[in-house]
Amino acid sequence: MSALTATHFNFPKQKSFYKGKVRDVYNIDDKYLVMVASDRISAFDVVLPKGIPYKGQVLNQIASKFLTATKDIVPNWVLEVPDPVVTIGRVCEPFKVEMVIRGYLAGHAARTYNSGIRTLCGVNMPEGLKENDKFPEPIITPTTKASEGHDEDISREEILKQGIVEEKYYVQLEDYTRKLYARGQEIANKMGLILVDTKYEFGLCDGKVFLMDEIHTPDSSRYFYLEGYQERQNNGEEQKQLSKEFVRRWLIENGFQGKDGQTVPEMNETWVNEISDRYIELFEKVSGDAFIKHPTDNLPERVEKNILAALAKLG
Repeated sequence: MSALTATHFNFPKQKSFYKGKVRDVYNIDDKYLVMVASDRISAFDVVLPKGIPYKGQVLNQIASKFLTATKDIVPNWVLEVPDPVVTIGRVCEPFKVEMVIRGYLAGHAARTYNSGIRTLCGVNMPEGLKENDKFPEPIITPTTKASEGHDEDISREEILKQGIVEEKYYVQLEDYTRKLYARGQEIANKMGLILVDTKYEFGLCDGKVFLMDEIHTPDSSRYFYLEGYQERQNNGEEQKQLSKEFVRRWLIENGFQGKDGQTVPEMNETWVNEISDRYIELFEKVSGDAFIKHPTDNLPERVEKNILAALAKLG
């Protein structure tokens, strides 16, 4: 199995190319964005040295499914999905924040809480919680959207004070975030899962707010298994989860948290394949669909051909 870790395309009317942690993004004539979900994997804002076969396909196909399932809540950027790893959409001006919403004390929130801090992004977290407990109400804990390096926690007050997002738009972003999370929870519950936390990105197009990028994927979200959740909490056991957290934990156990001077541990083939299997498991569990492994030989050629055909069709 080969992994798509980089693309180097040059399309007609291409204005720019941006390489994100996971995605390669091509601007076509300031009209369309071509987003290629690579098989790169990142944790602690660091791209790990090996690609994960089928990861890009998993991310792109989950995002496509959930963007379709939520377009009655908020319009989204998608125009075409011409390849299992590609989405083409309209160009939007992105808001420079990521809207993170948390229904449970997990991940970054739990690490913050366990250090004795009871405020995250200006939001108070109640006393007496233990890791993975449900919050009384979901909390929104935004981060700045860094083009390089680490995204930083930021409060609603600071976003408005610094003028990062106008208040009239920020109120909309909060409203959409809560509604999208509620829809995500509802879908996850039907699949026997809990959507623990997730993040959304939005942008402006012709003065209107659009949902961008991906939603409800294992890179942007954390899922617990619904069955046995309360019993595990009552017994103080770890939750059974589907997310990228298992990769973060492996890194932490091997002395890496993205800090200066730390080295990414060796990723052997067995571990890479296990990560791939976990992503595929998550796809099938979240979507309810069987995962079809598209051939991984000649990946760049296939992707380029499908993008060119879609762009010709879009005009």
